[in-house]
Formats: sequence, structure tokens, C-alpha cells
Amino acid sequence: MLGLLRDAGAEGASRAELAAGTGLTPQAVSKITARLRAAGLAADAGRRASTGGKPPVVLRLVPGAAHAVGLHLDRDSLTATLVDLTGAGIATRTAPLAFGAGAEAVLEVVTGEVRALLVEAGAAGAGAGAGGASGAVPGGASRAGSGPGSEGGPDLGAGPGSDGAPGGLGAASGPCGGPGSGTASGPAAVPGLGAGPGSDGAPGGLGATSGPCGGPGSGTAPALLGIGVAVPGPLDHRAGVLRKVTGFPQWDGFPLRDALAERLGVPVVVDKDTNAAALGLAPRAADSFAYLHLGTGLGAGLVLGRNLHRGARTDAGEFGHQVIQVDGPPCPCGGHGCAEVLCLAAVAAGDTARAARLLGIGAANLVRLLDIDLVLLGGRTVLADPGPYVAGVRAVLAGAVPVGVTPSGDRTVVEGAAELVLAPLFGRAGAPGATAFTSRDGGPSVPPSV
Repeated sequence: MLGLLRDAGAEGASRAELAAGTGLTPQAVSKITARLRAAGLAADAGRRASTGGKPPVVLRLVPGAAHAVGLHLDRDSLTATLVDLTGAGIATRTAPLAFGAGAEAVLEVVTGEVRALLVEAGAAGAGAGAGGASGAVPGGASRAGSGPGSEGGPDLGAGPGSDGAPGGLGAASGPCGGPGSGTASGPAAVPGLGAGPGSDGAPGGLGATSGPCGGPGSGTAPALLGIGVAVPGPLDHRAGVLRKVTGFPQWDGFPLRDALAERLGVPVVVDKDTNAAALGLAPRAADSFAYLHLGTGLGAGLVLGRNLHRGARTDAGEFGHQVIQVDGPPCPCGGHGCAEVLCLAAVAAGDTARAARLLGIGAANLVRLLDIDLVLLGGRTVLADPGPYVAGVRAVLAGAVPVGVTPSGDRTVVEGAAELVLAPLFGRAGAPGATAFTSRDGGPSVPPSV
């Protein structure tokens, strides 16, 4: 239901429209919307002109009721953004990052940048944005209440609420439970947005408000639902553990999710950068598409039948390690003739036409194998000069499917990282299990789907 309100924007939606969109009875809708209003997540948006009878009351999402942080950890840079419930950006920071410096150094930079981001957002005033991420996607359309769910299981945290309505707010327990918490401790308040000194006791925690919980409807600072982290793969999304990131073997087996959650004291979810990007793009794109990311590496995010596809071991999308030249040059992954090593070599040599053609060959393999509807290109290398890459991929695909550049530009991955946190709240989890999140105490913590 929150997803329908989010898609309705500032105009909002009537209870009748919410009932039609969810399939719930009017009575169930009234109960749920009353709880959303009490929680501060929804508010009246006036009345619509009547077509007969009493004019209907329209409800809208309250964008500033809660926030999420998105982090994009690239091999040489960090981008951090704070967004509201619509996905609209409030503040963004960038910093250099030496991914090869090791876990302790990287975590120190990440922790400092997150704290600085929240302070910066507080100083600027975290206004309630009216709209989320924008931009038309070639071949895509906006769908109310739609988005990628899980091909491997139900939406994160979805389950019957205490009133019997699917995904009701009653799923959270304890005095501070509520939307976005999934635990008794509730979400952390955003420092600098009216919060007092931290008193939650979490190691290095971001701090709570002066009240026991904070969060929507508590009369304290807006809640920070969690932090989504997008990093190069491969990794185990369910456990939040990195695997052998190409060129950085020292990260193999590192529990990034748990390490960040312990330092920052808020729920954390970790996924591949390309998966995060695809999740963020999905509500505005085709039902099945591939997002191809060419930057310091080469990877893909796949949405198939409106579901983010991670695969059985959450390793899908290692697009750069398909072999496209038998007995080709060695790749750091241990293979030979991988698309990534060939494409990056062409980029380094200044041969953009060859790099684009190699990208197109890999894209053609995906289109023929998966019968997707759309190919979107992104990543710093493509975005620096998109024309030749779009033309090169289109030439190889020969009109099979539309090819375009991500409408979110260099914010594609970091916005998607924030969506890793927001998606479960809006029933767009795109994740195969509740273990993707971890809470302050190390246990699972996933917002209920409403």
C-alpha cells in the first residue's frame, strides 16, 4: 500500500483506489491507512471533486517521515547519498577510496563519510521532497505499485499484520516496532535533523533521539531506516559477505554487512553495484532488461519478468566474465578471454569503437539467451562519452531491442543502493530472504511490507 502511495506522488490516492490496487477490502484499507497516518508515514491530501456522494479523502505519502542512506563503494571512489521515502536526494558526498588498502582503512573512510553526510543534511535541513528519482527510460513505463520482487521467495519482511491484512504494520513487535524497524529497537534517528546526542549504546552508533525510539510518528527526528551498500562483485548478498572481487583477493570472505552495521549502529544491506542500479531503475524500465555497467570493471544487473535476478548463489550478473575470445588474454579472475579484460584493454588503448563492439557482443549474448526487452548502459566510462557506446551496441544488436543510457547518470548506482533499503518497505524487495538485512544487535531486521 505504501508503494501505491509512493507512486501516486503529491496528488495522492483515495481509499477506494488503494483497495482496487491491493485487492484488500475497504475495511482493511481503512485500518491500514489509519495506522500509516498514526505512524506519520501518510497524511491527508485534501478531497477530490465528487462524482456523486461524499467527496473522497485523498492520502499521500509523507516523504520526510523517514530516510535511507545509499553508498557506492567503487574501486577508487566512494559516493554517499541521503534520500527521503520517495527516493529524492537530500545530500550527497563523494570521496576518494582505495579499495585495495584493506578493510580497516575502507571502513574508516565509509564511517566518516556517512557521519559527515548526515551532519551536512541536518545543517541544510532535510526537506520533504515531492518526487523520487526522475528520468524516462527507453522502452519503459511507470507502473503504479509495481517493481521487482523476489524470484526466490516473498518480499522481505512481508507477512500478515495483526489485523490480518497482508503485510500489515502489526508485523513489528515491541514498544518501538513500526515501519522500517522490524525490531523492538526501532530505526535510528538521523543525526543533525533534530536529534540529540546518541544514547543507544551501539558501538560507533549514529545515535538515537532523546526519546526511546525515534522515527515516524514519534515526535522526534526522522528515522534512518538503514544503509544500502553497493560494491563490486562477486559477493554473497544473503550473508553480506564479499567474495573474490577481481583484483582485490584480500576482500575474499570479508563480512562487510556485519562490520558496517556494528560500526554505524543501523541496519545494513549489501549488494553488487549492478544489482543495486537495476533495482533502482526497475520501476521506470521494461519488464525485462539488462543494465550494463562499464567503469573500473564490467558487470550487469538483470531484471527478468519484473524480478531482480540474483541467481541461486546471488552471483548472477558477472557479465564481464563471459568468455568471448577463446584462448584470449588472461583475466584476473583466472579465466581467459573474458569480456572485462578485453573491454578494459580497449578502453585503456583509447579504442572506444572496439570497446563498444565488445560490449555489444556481450549484450547480444544476453538478449539472445534471456529474451530481454531493453539494454541500458551506464558506468563512468560510458557516461564520459555515451554516443559511441550506444551506437556500437546498437550496431551489434541490429535493432533487436532498444539501447539507451541510464537516465540517472552517475547517480544510478548510489540511488539504487538507497533503494536496497527502501524497496522492502514498498513491497519491491527484489531479494530472496530476510537475511539481507542485519540490525544493530546482529539479528535480522527488515521493514514490513505494507
